[in-house]
Amino acid sequence: MSEIYSPQHRVLQQVFDTSRLADRVVELVVRPTISDDTKAFIESRDMFFLASVDHRGYPTCSFKGGVPGFVRVLDPTTLAFPSYNGNGMFLSIGNIDRNHKVGLLFIDFETPHRVRLHGVANVDRNDPLLADFEGAELIIRVRVTETFINCPRYVHRYQRLQTSKYAPESGCEKPPPPQWKRLDAIQDALPQGEREVADKLGGTISFEEYSALVLKGDG
Repeated sequence: MSEIYSPQHRVLQQVFDTSRLADRVVELVVRPTISDDTKAFIESRDMFFLASVDHRGYPTCSFKGGVPGFVRVLDPTTLAFPSYNGNGMFLSIGNIDRNHKVGLLFIDFETPHRVRLHGVANVDRNDPLLADFEGAELIIRVRVTETFINCPRYVHRYQRLQTSKYAPESGCEKPPPPQWKRLDAIQDALPQGEREVADKLGGTISFEEYSALVLKGDG
């Protein structure tokens, strides 16, 4: 039986009489590799959720978005995705550099369908795949150890209306900088290469003005 269950899991399974079911689910849906169907599903997604653990032991769940294909399955046990320009905190990336174990959750809110993966991740500033991903600052490769197809019963049905204008895409015009980099409170903290952003977007703004832009859908 897979090591996926700890004694704490087993106690709860015994309380609710799901031990046999839990073992059967592992037999049926947990796999050590990415199947062809799962590969096609992953590479069709334009977003996923990334779980990592920080230096204090806190789990961090991060949304990652891009255009379909921004997550690439390289072989049955390896996938890769880019890290784009963000808020400079590098929470997920820093976590991965310290604790390489990660979880990834891919969801199709229109079908619905979902796939979960566990793996061991590494970050490379000089990965050859950088040239393949427009706007990528880093590449994260994940050696997949477990894949799950989860029941979609509680996945609410939503429809994607529009691709974010900030998502980098090969062969297209460079995305605009985000409005929050116009905040007057952060101008002196911006990296050297981004200190002209506010002027390009029409000047600095206050938190109240930025909040109004967010409510209009232009954050």
